[in-house]
Amino acid sequence: MQSTLSFFIKPIIAALLALVVIWLKLGTEALILVSILSVLEITLSFDNAVVNAKVLERMTPVWRKRFLTWGIILAVFGTRLILPALIVSIAAWTSPLTIATLAISDPGAYGDLLQTVGSAITAFGGTFLLMVSLKYFFDQEKSVHWISSIEKRFARWGRFAAIEIAIAVTGLLIISRFAEDDPATILSAGLIGLILFIIMEGIGNSFSPNGSALAQKGLSLFIYINILDSAFSLDGVVGAFALSSNLLIIVTGLGIGAYFVRALTLFMVARKTLAELTFLEHGAHWAIFGLAAAMFTGLIIEVPEIITGCIGLACIAASYRTSVRVKHS
Repeated sequence: MQSTLSFFIKPIIAALLALVVIWLKLGTEALILVSILSVLEITLSFDNAVVNAKVLERMTPVWRKRFLTWGIILAVFGTRLILPALIVSIAAWTSPLTIATLAISDPGAYGDLLQTVGSAITAFGGTFLLMVSLKYFFDQEKSVHWISSIEKRFARWGRFAAIEIAIAVTGLLIISRFAEDDPATILSAGLIGLILFIIMEGIGNSFSPNGSALAQKGLSLFIYINILDSAFSLDGVVGAFALSSNLLIIVTGLGIGAYFVRALTLFMVARKTLAELTFLEHGAHWAIFGLAAAMFTGLIIEVPEIITGCIGLACIAASYRTSVRVKHS
């Protein structure tokens, strides 16, 4: 069996090298900012790691390695650099090349532009994550429950076809009605997130002999897990510009955090953590629900990231404690 350190040695080496380069190139202040961003990314992504681990269990060892190699490239440059630029270009009706040039030549202006389309990014990510959590709870075949009084009822409601879609659309309509930004923008972005989830669900079912909600084939599962990572990380990308407008600092800090989170995911799969800690997956999906709710609420009033992070950590910690108690009872 691999030692615990073996899972994290590469991220540690990569982080140290990146921090040294940042310090030599940009100085001590940049080093501190990168460190803060890295810690925030890791702290706020424990629920992401747990859900990813459940998905990764269905991957072959080859695709698990690709999750940490190809996937980290997608996570750092795709989710945290290219995808926000694409969203900005669509919202601003400007070519992606122009936005990419602006991001490199004038990161401050790019950050301001990114903030202006923050509602679209939030609606997209919030809707996708809401669907992930609701799909998990509204499953009539789900027999293990953590918060039984609520989860049992949700499981029974799973008999109604597409109930999670109805709830997501209703939520979007209500939020768009009270949000300060353009309702059409919020609705459009949210519906794109909803459609994307439905498409990935369809791809998963096409490969699954038992109608599983997630794909059991390597490529489709790899695509799903990276879309999920994107939805988790989009609000963090926008928030990172509140600390710095330097793209190198932002990409390095978030990239280090993403690398550690993916290593943690592989560690949990190898140690069969989810099988040993029965309710950890439940806690992760409650954390996802909380994150989605916080993102929707943030479209009406500002929700500090520390509150969002505490919701996720509280759900994970509580489910971990219950799992350990049940395991040793």
